[in-house]
Amino acid sequence: MKQGMWIAVFLSLAVTAALAGQQFQPPGTGGTERGTRIGVFGFGVKGGFDFRGGDQFIAGASLDLGNLFFSRLRLRPSGEIGVFNGSNTYVGSFEALFRFTDDNQLAQPYVGTGFSLAGHENCGSVAGCPAVWLNVVFGFELHYRSTFNWLLEYHGMDLLRRHRFYVGLTTRRGN
Repeated sequence: MKQGMWIAVFLSLAVTAALAGQQFQPPGTGGTERGTRIGVFGFGVKGGFDFRGGDQFIAGASLDLGNLFFSRLRLRPSGEIGVFNGSNTYVGSFEALFRFTDDNQLAQPYVGTGFSLAGHENCGSVAGCPAVWLNVVFGFELHYRSTFNWLLEYHGMDLLRRHRFYVGLTTRRGN
């Protein structure tokens, strides 16, 4: 009986040690990859502030939907909600981001543009709501772990009438 228990403990430890060494490896992409690839390659979460008037807190999430023509031109839809200091606001965005470096660099700066569909509480009773905004994006990702990056980003929305700054985490595409 004792021998069977020791064998079970030994096997449990061996299996646990083997599983602890496993780690998710995202699909690797080099900066030279050509062609359009569409799929869900990653996601991110972020929080920040809208510094127009009410200084709303913004929480959002985004997806990495793939490459457009080559691996450094990425498609990114996102959704955000703004709370506190006035009516809650809602924004859905779709942007194309150009990354200046490969995914395996310590810092990956990017710039982009896109559009948003923006609304707020009581949007149905206000003329011109929801509104379509033109956006510009500047930011960079900083290596955090093998599968995650820190995200620091500025969003100039509604033709630079709104200024949003974010900090977040995003999954890392390549090592």
